[in-house]
Amino acid sequence: MATTEQIISLVGVDQLAFLGFNDANLSILESRFNAVPVVRGDTVIIRGEGEDVELLSRVVNEMIYMVRRNGSLMQTDVESIIDVVAGGDLPSSGSLKGEELDDVILFANKSVIKARGERQLEYVQKVRENDIVFSIGPAGTGKTYLAVAMAVNAYRNRDVTRIILTRPAVEAGENLGFLPGDLQEKIDPYLRPLYDALDDMIPPEKLKSMTERRAIEVAPLAFMRGRTLNNAFVILDEAQNTTALQMKMFLTRLGPNSRAIITGDLTQVDLPKNVESGLVQAESILNGIEGIGFIYFDKGDVVRHKLVKEIIRAYEEHGVSGGV
Repeated sequence: MATTEQIISLVGVDQLAFLGFNDANLSILESRFNAVPVVRGDTVIIRGEGEDVELLSRVVNEMIYMVRRNGSLMQTDVESIIDVVAGGDLPSSGSLKGEELDDVILFANKSVIKARGERQLEYVQKVRENDIVFSIGPAGTGKTYLAVAMAVNAYRNRDVTRIILTRPAVEAGENLGFLPGDLQEKIDPYLRPLYDALDDMIPPEKLKSMTERRAIEVAPLAFMRGRTLNNAFVILDEAQNTTALQMKMFLTRLGPNSRAIITGDLTQVDLPKNVESGLVQAESILNGIEGIGFIYFDKGDVVRHKLVKEIIRAYEEHGVSGGV
C-alpha cells in the first residue's frame, strides 16, 4: 500500500501538555502505530500506510480536543483514546468535533463515558458551572455514575487532589448491626454501588493505589463530621436519607477548591416518618444561591435496560414507588 501523509495543526494547542513530559505521549503513539508522527513547529505530520495514518490522525485529533478542553493530557488518557479508536467505538467518519464531543466526560478502561440525552448533558453543564450541584431523580438515570465519572475526570486533570464518596448509613429494612463481620465488612456492601462505578473507570491496580494513599475515600456520612475537605471532589449519594442536620453538616465540610455533587431520589426516603429529609429541606432553602445548581431527572431519563422505564411506570400505577 502506498505511503500517505496527513498534516494536523497545533495552532493554539499547549504543546507541552499535548506531547507530555519528555515527549511521553508522542512515544506512546510511536509504539502503538506503524504510522510515524512528527511534530514540526505548529503541526503534526503523520506518515505511513493509509489505514494507520487515518487511525493515528483520529487519535491525535482526540488528544488535541482533550488538551483544549481540559488543559492537560495524562498518559492514561492517551492509552484510552488509542484503545477506543482502535476498537471502533468512535464514529468512522473521523474525529468528533466541538459540540459533538462536549458530552464526553471520561476516557475510562477502553471505553468512553458520555452524557446520554439532553438531561444528562444539562447535568454535566451544571457541574461545570457550579461548585455544588444537587441531582434529584429516580434510580437508573445515571446520577451517581456520572457524578463519579466527573470526579475521576477532575482528579485526572489535577483540578482536585482527592475524591471522597459518601452515603448516609440508613438501610432499607435492614440494620448494619445484624450483618456479619467487622465495621468495614458491614459498611462495604452498602457502599458497593460507589465501588462499582470506580471499578468501571479506574484500572484495578491504580484504584488500589489511590485508595491506599487516600486519594480516593469511600465512607459513611457519619465519618465526615468534624472534617474540612480541601481540594476535593465530594459526592454525597442517597442524600434523601440524610436528616436536615446531616445535610448541613455535609455542606459545611467543603473547604477551598472543593466541589460537591449531592444525588438523591425523593421517592426512596427510608427515614422515620417524623424526620424531614435533608434533601427536601435543602431543595427548598438553597435554590437560587449563586454557585449552587439543581438538576431534576424523571423516569423518562432512565438509562438502564429498556424495560426499567416500564417497570417503574407499572409500579407507580399500583401505588408502589422507590426500590429500583
